[in-house]
Amino acid sequence: MELFDVYPLFDIEIVKGEGCFVFDSEGNRYLDLYGGHAVISVGHSHPHYVEAIKRQSEKLVFYSNSVRNSLQQRLADKLGRISGYDDYRLFLVNSGAEANENALKLASFHTGRSRIIAFSKAFHGRTSLAVEATDNPKIVAPVNANHRVTFVPFGDIEAAKEEIAKGDVAAVMVEGIQGVGGINVPTDEFLQALREACDQYGTILIADEIQSGYGRSGKFFAHQYSGIKADIITVAKGIANGFPMSGVIISPKFKPAHGMLGTTFGGNHLACAAAIAVLDIFEREHLVENASDVGNYLMEKLRGMPQIKEVRGKGLMIGLEFDFPVKELRSDLLFRQRVFTGASGANVIRLLPPLTLTRQLADDFTHRLKNSLETYK
Repeated sequence: MELFDVYPLFDIEIVKGEGCFVFDSEGNRYLDLYGGHAVISVGHSHPHYVEAIKRQSEKLVFYSNSVRNSLQQRLADKLGRISGYDDYRLFLVNSGAEANENALKLASFHTGRSRIIAFSKAFHGRTSLAVEATDNPKIVAPVNANHRVTFVPFGDIEAAKEEIAKGDVAAVMVEGIQGVGGINVPTDEFLQALREACDQYGTILIADEIQSGYGRSGKFFAHQYSGIKADIITVAKGIANGFPMSGVIISPKFKPAHGMLGTTFGGNHLACAAAIAVLDIFEREHLVENASDVGNYLMEKLRGMPQIKEVRGKGLMIGLEFDFPVKELRSDLLFRQRVFTGASGANVIRLLPPLTLTRQLADDFTHRLKNSLETYK
């Protein structure tokens, strides 16, 4: 049997990782500035994380949603305290798409409505809001049998308010910082006005923090820069440092009922052990603060490079826009400079490194980037 070929793959086999570095099967070491789509929050093979996984795997039990798992409550207590949402509830699932699916269900159950508002160039998962980039406002796309989504221009509060005021919108879903869309940062005023409009018309505000959350922006959630609270927050990616896991953080306004939501593997013992270890490391090593400090330092250095058209982002979620396609630049960074980066569209390089990145490693990256950019003088 052959693999179903849907991803373009680099001819590199990564066999191990350590901190902010990964190593291939030929012994080459790479600086990891992408972290597997932002999933590596506490660095590769962190000793505390590895020990937690090992300890739990030695007593692995069959998981069922019909029995109590005390690790889930330990994780919920810790996450609530660290994130600033300790009065909310947590529902654990397995992926970002699954988290967003359940968030949309909750919004519809609560409001009795079925229409969703999202924003141009948004991406909320392959199975929920699958139109990942469009500049055409008010394009309506089916989500599933129960939902349809209307896209409006990102940052256009008047367009959003016009749709919300129609009274049939179950939820507005917005990313704390757009990831796939190109590291686009909403203004505080936009998010504040969106919160007010949702309150006025009884619409649920869902903050998709799957990529921008979990400390990456320099706050625990990127939307917290604006001072608002969302009704539902979806998290995944860095929640368990690459172990498949996600969650839905749910306002007290929603009343749980047996059978309302369901999952097979969500919140299993091993995933919970991994996620608790991640938060332990966050606290001990002050990784949210580190993301802010090192991110600001790195962006300042990058803004001094004349070949870069624009640097945008917050913390360690950074987009570098160039006035030329970046495919060859990324290839040079990978194969000659030994640096993993990501991309968004044709002209944007995405940086999503582990939150353990140091200023020294930031300097290392800018040196390697300058070497690659010599080609584009």
